[in-house]
Amino acid sequence: MEEKDALFEQRLKKLSELREQGINPFPNDFRVTHTTGEIRERFKDYTPEDLKKVEDVFSLAGRIMAIRSFGKASFIHIQDRKGRIQAYIRKDTVGEEGFQLFEKMDIGDFIGVTGKVFITRTGELTIEAKAIMLLSKSLRPLPEKWHGLSDVEIRFRQRYLDLIVNPKVKETFLKRVQIIKLLRDFLSERDFLEVETPMMQPLPGGALAKPFKTHHNALDMDLYLRIAPELYLKRLVVGGWERVFEINRNFRNEGISTQHNPEFTMLEFYCAYFTYRDLMDLTEEMICFVAKEIQGGLKFQYQEHELDFTPPWKRISMKDAILEYGKVDPDVIKDRASSFTCAKELGIDVPKEMNHGVILQEIFCAVAEPHLIQPTFVTDYPVEISPLSRRSDDHPEVTERFELYIAGREIANAFSELNDPLDQRERFVRQMEQKSVQEEGLFHTMDEDFLRALEHGMPPAAGEGIGIDRLVMIMTDSPSIREVILFPLLRSER
Repeated sequence: MEEKDALFEQRLKKLSELREQGINPFPNDFRVTHTTGEIRERFKDYTPEDLKKVEDVFSLAGRIMAIRSFGKASFIHIQDRKGRIQAYIRKDTVGEEGFQLFEKMDIGDFIGVTGKVFITRTGELTIEAKAIMLLSKSLRPLPEKWHGLSDVEIRFRQRYLDLIVNPKVKETFLKRVQIIKLLRDFLSERDFLEVETPMMQPLPGGALAKPFKTHHNALDMDLYLRIAPELYLKRLVVGGWERVFEINRNFRNEGISTQHNPEFTMLEFYCAYFTYRDLMDLTEEMICFVAKEIQGGLKFQYQEHELDFTPPWKRISMKDAILEYGKVDPDVIKDRASSFTCAKELGIDVPKEMNHGVILQEIFCAVAEPHLIQPTFVTDYPVEISPLSRRSDDHPEVTERFELYIAGREIANAFSELNDPLDQRERFVRQMEQKSVQEEGLFHTMDEDFLRALEHGMPPAAGEGIGIDRLVMIMTDSPSIREVILFPLLRSER
């Protein structure tokens, strides 16, 4: 029998013995009065002599993370949502029956402890147990203490273990929660309304991506998990909600990488009477606000890079970025044939029918994107790759659009919104005509209801989507998107 199976059987036997003794190994009547964090905070400045005067009794509960046994007494470490604290279990204090119960407990079990506080000779704040209760019997052992849980596959697949034994992982996800709250508070304080839009949609829109498809039996209709909430949020702007945002889940039936997960979280927001330049200012302010709260400042390390978020951030057009970082012939920017030749020389696979704007985007990704380490707004994207963006009045071949890059990856996408319904219809038609030359499976739709909404009139506006997962990666020094998603998609266990 393998060691793990033997331990499982041993714990199963203890469980059976507890039940035979009339002890419920899974009770739910222990009342917690304090967390470990509250006790540590309250007594952090107390001396051993000060604690002798404290008559208060505390009840706390958590998972046993360590046991040091000395015969008729043991020290244990208890872990709850606020951290760890030591407890002292002594036979002549908890009584014969209580100590026999403790002897059937293992690392991983949940325990309730009631007692006073003292400081040991080694200076550790400790609960002296007057009473104990088994709250939940753990049948499987935790990962071995000294080696921890380092296997990436197990960590992601069994995230519950990862959170128990790897404090840094728990810290990362607590920061994620904090980041989302900061973003929500920032926008709410500026009169943005948080809304919810459909996750199942009759037509996928708002981005060029492969959707997940499902079927509603009662209505006998196909539906798609949303690839973006954009068209619904803009319907709300039409309806008079001038500032809206949604922190949403999006789904794209595409590949998995260190930067991509098929299910991901976006912050998307729209503001009437804003331009894309206004959004650059707002984005800079918002992300700096988050950085100060999470990192304590605007300069911090991400992987091998030291990032500096001090405003103002660099702003450069997409075409200028190609010229600056790619050192290519300027004709590439002006002439499709030159861009096609350049792409081939760079080893980019481009179909002969691919339009100029898409080719420039591919060249940009190859030659410029890896160099955009410090926060950088890349602006003025070609109309061909920006079907929902407003054209530039001065240069109608490009749109009033930007993407924010940090550490060589796209963090945000934004633009002044196209609110001309005739231009929007024409762009949708051209996009659908390009279907044969785009990657198979990318979805192009003619959303007639959205066009009808625009025909009722939408005020000038600007909108933006920020990738929450990628932003959290930056703020927590995480190398992979799987490190910041609690349960990333994995292949089925074989």
